[in-house]
Amino acid sequence: MHAVARLIIVFLLAAAGSAFGQDTPDAMIKNSFEEAKSIVRQTSDTKKLRQIAEQKLLPYFDFTQMTRLAVGPGWRRATPEQQKLLTDSFRMLLVNTYTSALNQANSLLDKTLEVRPAQHNDDKDALVRTVLRSPGKPPLPIDYRMLNNGQGWKVYDVIVEGVSLVTTYRSEFSEEVQRGGVPGLIKSLDDKNRSLAAKSAS
Repeated sequence: MHAVARLIIVFLLAAAGSAFGQDTPDAMIKNSFEEAKSIVRQTSDTKKLRQIAEQKLLPYFDFTQMTRLAVGPGWRRATPEQQKLLTDSFRMLLVNTYTSALNQANSLLDKTLEVRPAQHNDDKDALVRTVLRSPGKPPLPIDYRMLNNGQGWKVYDVIVEGVSLVTTYRSEFSEEVQRGGVPGLIKSLDDKNRSLAAKSAS
C-alpha cells in the first residue's frame, strides 16, 4: 500500500467517530477509535461511507493549518482565493481517500489502541501518543498533533512510525509547485479528486 494511503487510513479512521464535548485531546482520540470500528461494522456502501466521511471527518480537523503546513513556502505565494481553493481541494482529497480507505478497513476490527495522556506544549497545542496493537504484529506507534483554536481540539497532523502525514504531502506538493506554481498544485489536487471520485463511483 502506498505510504500516503497507509497514513491516511490510520489518521482518518482514528478520528472518524470523534464526539463533540470531549474536552481533552486524548479522550477524543480514545473514544473515536471504538466508534470507527462501529462505522466499519455498519456498512460497506460507498455512498454511506462518503456521507459518514463528510459528517464525521470534517468537524475534527483544522484543514487550514494542515494545508498551510503541507503546502509549505508555496502557501505564502498563494493569494487568499488560491489558499481557499487549496484548503478545499486538500480537504476533499482526504474525504475521497477516506471513503476508499474505509472499504479496506475490515482489519481494523481486530485492533486495539493504547492512548497515553496528552502532552501539552501550552493550552492550545498538544501531542497525543498512541500505540496501535494488532494480533501477531509489532505495535505501531502513532502520534497525533492537535490544536485548540477556540472551537475545541482539532487534529492537524499525525506521525506514524516517525513519518508525518503533513511532511509526506509537503514533499509531493513542493514538486507540484516547482513544476506549475500554485495553480499547478490546485489542478493536480482537482485531478486526484476526480480520479478518486470516479473509483468510488465504479
